[in-house]
Amino acid sequence: MSASRRSGTTDELGPDEPEPGRGHPVADDGPDGPDPGGSDLLAALLDGMDAALCAFDADGVVTHWNREAERILGWTATEAVGRKGFAGWAVREADAEEVEGRLLSVMHAPGRQVHEFALVTKDGGRVLVRTQSAAVRGPDGKPAGVYCAFSEVHAQIDLERSIALSEALFEDASWGVVLVDADLRPAVVNAHAARALGIGRTSVLGRPLGDLLAQGAEELESALTHVLAEGAPPAPAEMWVSVRTPEGDKRRCWRSGFLRLASPLAEEPVPLGVGWLFQDVTEAKQGEQESALLRFRANQLHRAARAAAECEDPAEAATVHLDFALAGFADHALIDRVAGGARAEEEAGPVRLVRAAATPAGMPGPSQLTGQAGLPVRYEEGHPALQCVERAGTVRADAGSVPAEQAREWALARQWPDDSVHALCAVLRSRGRTLGVVTFLRGAGRSRFERSDATYAEDVAVRIGVALDLAGVLGEK
Repeated sequence: MSASRRSGTTDELGPDEPEPGRGHPVADDGPDGPDPGGSDLLAALLDGMDAALCAFDADGVVTHWNREAERILGWTATEAVGRKGFAGWAVREADAEEVEGRLLSVMHAPGRQVHEFALVTKDGGRVLVRTQSAAVRGPDGKPAGVYCAFSEVHAQIDLERSIALSEALFEDASWGVVLVDADLRPAVVNAHAARALGIGRTSVLGRPLGDLLAQGAEELESALTHVLAEGAPPAPAEMWVSVRTPEGDKRRCWRSGFLRLASPLAEEPVPLGVGWLFQDVTEAKQGEQESALLRFRANQLHRAARAAAECEDPAEAATVHLDFALAGFADHALIDRVAGGARAEEEAGPVRLVRAAATPAGMPGPSQLTGQAGLPVRYEEGHPALQCVERAGTVRADAGSVPAEQAREWALARQWPDDSVHALCAVLRSRGRTLGVVTFLRGAGRSRFERSDATYAEDVAVRIGVALDLAGVLGEK
């Protein structure tokens, strides 16, 4: 199907019988008369172009219509050429006047004009197009018609949206976006991710993830490798990592999503890498963990109270409270009572402590009552347990970052199990008197005791203190 009037009704009129009222935006005649070969060449050129093209004469009659225009709208050149404007076939009647006015207005304006409007396809559908139109001048320089190129807008809009989305993600997004190549190294990093990693956007490119994360790099690389091989996981993953910063390593929790990237230009999917999106949820996760820990500890105190209430011996009730408190809290525990029974608030002088109960050394099991002989524990001056009684408050101590052998010596020097590296002492009190001290101990690999731990230890110490008071301070039985 030709792109010009030559393939329409023009052939029936003959070369010397131009149809009345029709103008020619593009001249088909040579200097010596009609040039059929030139028209065929023009039609071939127009039909071979990827853009949809049409032309109107000065009266708005369609004079040219190429194959791409036919593909988009469904109207053939035979059906389109010769019609006046788009009214009644290619646009809705209500829009026809406006569309025609906008298209033909370019004849009296300089340069090109760009418009967007909806056209009607042959099967009754509607398609949004973007047009670029320009005036065609006759030999006398006066407007002879309009030349118009149009394309479906959705393809252009999709491209623009993709570009806009990409720019927004890498500039304004409130979560981290990292494009990781097939070698698991960052290729593109947005501003938020660079801040989260504590490094500049260009400095991070091409570096191994192990250079950026003190902990968690292996888990992250494993996830990226899985995505490259198997595709994106069905749900986000929460990963705890430690980020290297000038102030030291910072523990963070990142809720991460992953997308496998493949080239859209290849017939077979060619992996380009992984899109990694993450959001810092550290504070929320810490809040959840703290709430869960508080609920667990409150439940343990409640269960301990119920179990202790069934004990006939108050001294046994004290060890029950100790055993329930140990769950998830510490590895070992000791109860030392004040020699002589109790210590008044105003009492001064050296403190002597006698071991009353302890968890078994080297094996699991319930706490055991000890100290029937009443011999004082050989605590050196300044021992955390002695400080606790003297101050009537909690005392924390730890071995610090020392080799394992030095940590062992530190624990043995304080009369504690040799695997202890963190200690928390809480005073046992009842009716205004100090009865002793309970010491909780944690081994290597456990975190040091925090303020929230001290609060829990004080709650446990109150219950143990009451039980000891009821037992006559154990040793007097």
